[in-house]
Amino acid sequence: MTALKIYNTLAREKQVFVPIEPGKARMYVCGMTVYDYCHLGHARVMVVFDMVQRWLRASGFDVTYVRNITDIDDKIIKRAVENKESISALTQRFITAMDEDAAALGVQKPDHEPRATAYVPQMLDIIRKLERNGLAYRAADGDVNYSVRDFPGYGKLSGKSLDDLRAGERVELNTGKRDPLDFVLWKSSKESEPDEVKWESPWGKGRPGWHIECSAMSCELLGEHFDIHGGGEDLQFPHHENEIAQSEGAHKHGFVNVWMHNGFIRVDNEKMSKSLGNFFTIRDVLKKYDAEVVRFFILRAHYRSPLNYSDVHLDDAKNALTRLYTALKDVAPDDKPLDLEEAHARRFAEAMNDDFNTPIAISVLFDLANEVNKNKDAALARQLQKLAGIIGLLQRPAQEFLQAGPAQEGAMPESEIAAHIDARAAAKKARNFAEADRIRAALLEAGIVLEDKPGGVTEWRRV
Repeated sequence: MTALKIYNTLAREKQVFVPIEPGKARMYVCGMTVYDYCHLGHARVMVVFDMVQRWLRASGFDVTYVRNITDIDDKIIKRAVENKESISALTQRFITAMDEDAAALGVQKPDHEPRATAYVPQMLDIIRKLERNGLAYRAADGDVNYSVRDFPGYGKLSGKSLDDLRAGERVELNTGKRDPLDFVLWKSSKESEPDEVKWESPWGKGRPGWHIECSAMSCELLGEHFDIHGGGEDLQFPHHENEIAQSEGAHKHGFVNVWMHNGFIRVDNEKMSKSLGNFFTIRDVLKKYDAEVVRFFILRAHYRSPLNYSDVHLDDAKNALTRLYTALKDVAPDDKPLDLEEAHARRFAEAMNDDFNTPIAISVLFDLANEVNKNKDAALARQLQKLAGIIGLLQRPAQEFLQAGPAQEGAMPESEIAAHIDARAAAKKARNFAEADRIRAALLEAGIVLEDKPGGVTEWRRV
């Protein structure tokens, strides 16, 4: 089998994955800031890195997967104050919603899911080290900032020079900073802020900056030097660049070997944003589409490419996934283990080992489905189901998927479908074929396809 290669953003090339500790893979992924419902961008991060950890485990690695929760942040404070509720009540409500969305999408729970508020002592420890190393200073406004120009490697992840970055529009201007590029490590408390977000520190009461949170949680749970750090493309700069500066500046050695970034979600070829009115939460989408269809839609694109969301593309994903399930409907997989040496399995592994190339891996599944349809071979059906299972697909009984529908208004309930099928059977028995055809056409209009099987059995599925 070919070795696993991963595109390393830091190196700007695919590299053979060589873990720091043989046989073990330690991965940290930036998770959600929990002040609202998760959107499609969050869905992509969750599904992509769920796929990555699944393949690492399937490849024999002992994986430790950490995905954090940011439960203290300016947006969280603002939303809690607007809602007149506590920070903890707000964040717990949206953590519960996030867990529900992730479970619906077939996302396995990470090994660790740290909340930032539980790691403030570790954050303070890193800031103290940065201060001792001459990389942190207290500004006149009370904030503790990171001195970017004193860290020689700054910009190596984004590939930009300090002068390029300084000229960039994303740099926040703050008169309390020595340099516009400097970023906050510790925010001094304001009188107007709730007591719930005020921690004691050597620099007075305050709260952590966003970037220091991930440095502290990742290093505490995975060690100061670990294998893989992932997140959305939008986090490459400044968040991940700042994590490197903090962690390497504090510990004086390498931080992460491989940096992975998934591409943006676009909606009808425009960037998804609330201002454009094309912003979709996971819950919005699941009202219209089955959750496995959404997962399949995400995995059918390469994780680094842009992903264009539209109803047309979701409908196409639904039809494609239906074809795979249909292959398993009439051919029950046998109960033997996955044959890793079988030709399709080898091609699947080669695709996944080539920077998690799920589009090619999924094309192998379609080749298998065609063989199952042609040969009615239970061994090939098993290969199809088990290979798909590695990336979290095709694990429901086929008929369950084919008859499932999202909880949308107007969907015909199963009891009503059964009554129509019974009425059609009675019409056929009475040789009233016009009525039988009318019932079939009416069901099709309602999105229900009938299939007559030998022995007078009629099966149905939703379109």
